[in-house]
Amino acid sequence: MQEKSLVEVAKDIRANILIALHCSGSGHSGGSLSGVELMLGAYAKMKHNPKNPDWANRDRFYLSAGHKAPLWYVILAELGYFPMSEVATLRKLGSPFQGHPDCHKVPGVELSCGSLGQGLSVAVGDACAAKMNDKERKIFCLMGDGEQQEGQIWEAVMAASHHKLDNLIGIVDKNGLQIDGEVDEVMSLGDLSAKYKAFGWEVFECDGHDIDEVLEAYDKALAVKGKPSVIIAKTVKGKGVSFMENQAGWHGKTPNREELDKALAEIGSEGIGVEKMLKVSADFQQDVLAKLNDKMPKFSRNYWWNEQDVMKVEMKATRAGFGKALAETKNEKVCTIGSDLSGSVKIDQFTKNRKDREKRFFSMGIAEQSGTSVAAGMSKDGDIPFYSSFGMFTSGRAYDQLHTSIAYGGMNAKIAASHSGITVGEDGATHQALEDLGIIGYLPGITFLTPADYHQTAKATETAIEIEGPVYIRYGRVDTPSVTDESTPFEVGRATLYKFLGEADNFTDAFSCEFADQADLENVDVCLVALGIMVPEALRAAWILHSEFGLNAIVLNYSSIKPFDTKALEKICDKTKVVVTAEEHQKGGFGNIVAGHLLEMGCKAKFGMIGVEDSFGQSAAPWELMKHYGLTAEFIADKVRNLLK
Repeated sequence: MQEKSLVEVAKDIRANILIALHCSGSGHSGGSLSGVELMLGAYAKMKHNPKNPDWANRDRFYLSAGHKAPLWYVILAELGYFPMSEVATLRKLGSPFQGHPDCHKVPGVELSCGSLGQGLSVAVGDACAAKMNDKERKIFCLMGDGEQQEGQIWEAVMAASHHKLDNLIGIVDKNGLQIDGEVDEVMSLGDLSAKYKAFGWEVFECDGHDIDEVLEAYDKALAVKGKPSVIIAKTVKGKGVSFMENQAGWHGKTPNREELDKALAEIGSEGIGVEKMLKVSADFQQDVLAKLNDKMPKFSRNYWWNEQDVMKVEMKATRAGFGKALAETKNEKVCTIGSDLSGSVKIDQFTKNRKDREKRFFSMGIAEQSGTSVAAGMSKDGDIPFYSSFGMFTSGRAYDQLHTSIAYGGMNAKIAASHSGITVGEDGATHQALEDLGIIGYLPGITFLTPADYHQTAKATETAIEIEGPVYIRYGRVDTPSVTDESTPFEVGRATLYKFLGEADNFTDAFSCEFADQADLENVDVCLVALGIMVPEALRAAWILHSEFGLNAIVLNYSSIKPFDTKALEKICDKTKVVVTAEEHQKGGFGNIVAGHLLEMGCKAKFGMIGVEDSFGQSAAPWELMKHYGLTAEFIADKVRNLLK
């Protein structure tokens, strides 16, 4: 790095970011490219030691906008913290280079991050500790401009000024774009410099791509005494690549090979070489697949989805069912609230091609707590608001607002929790809601729906509109098997019961389905109790158990946790030898609820649970994670096999 000018180093960094993202096939290009000079300039001014990353007297760098992880990884590699070629394993199963940074896995990463708005508070805490302990270190924190919409940012801004943290330098990568479009249109920040000044910060502005201006701004900030400083840098999202620049669509998109080659030519650098990185990536992935194959329970046939000439099934995302229902609703009281993820969670379908509905959509920007409470307020006038974000944020970040503003008040507001469970995939642990069944499942006064597939998610959404009171719908991101259709029974508070009838051309034709309290049960060996996208896996496990061992397995689909159907469990309590629960969640979130009811009923069946074993998730393809964490039908069937031994 010392042999090149920082301008040339910046080119190499951009090239290696794009190569790593291409190897990954997923990730965030736009923001990673816009922040290059800002992060590079910070490290040029910092005291740090790549050979001793935990050196006590180091300065600290915090990345609050954790989706820009590729930028952080590549700069740390450029500085010598680890070989650049290792970054080619970005977002792969078992790689230290997660979709959002993990401070336990990557040398030089100070903070596990990904949920926007938290980094500055951590930096404030570090700066306070340095003051308290008479340490001379400087603390840097890089944020996005859309991230300034998070209320926690301003709590931290206020605290930093109050405590006169002149050892803290905030950096705002002001590229003007966020997922839903231009920042000024999604949720205008107004005069950001004036806001920071009003809170008592020293403010410096610069061209975030002119490395000399950036370094000068850092010098000025480092000289400030008695108050914190912030550098507000005007940048270009996707900087350096013509077809990426100022394009919101490149926020979470990666280049294909043709785009990569074109981008590298424009940047004027090949990084450390595309072919070298691709080989590292391919070898790593081959090892991942081999380990997953060894881990999977084995049977006489391959029962994986659509691998045989029979039992075919359509794969479709549950989030698309939510969007369909909103698009087709005739209820004129429905309105929607966005949180900068409108296309991802499919809430945008409500206004798509419907100009008459545009006045019934309100963007709250990146502000989950506020958006949740806004939904409560909008319901006060007789309207039916739907607020949607990722399940990690609706259940975790906004839990207090959901608890107090909505559930406690009994507001007629609907919360749509998209991207729930481990199948969020490559974004990793910070975005995978694996605790929400327990969090929401014990919240009084709320209807909690957990549909099994695309069709049932549409029905759950339609039903939520008609329910008077708060409703929480948990659905997912990835394409999953559709095991219901328009004729499949669905009712809040009633579980449905599936019986395996025998192999058929179409998977859904191999099962009967009726409300559990109406089912006639004879000769039941196993009962699989599942919810959400684990229902298709439980059905496939019933097929395996019958084909391999001659066992008659029924499946209970709990598309509603609250209200909970106890009659369905009473129905099977003395009719089965084994009960196994299945959840795409920390083990026990759903399983403990079922177990508690069965114990109260005096059920004598052997009992087991399938779920994530008390761990955070990680980055990988969704179905790789399902296999890695033992959530597929093969593991369900194997659990039953072992319980019956």
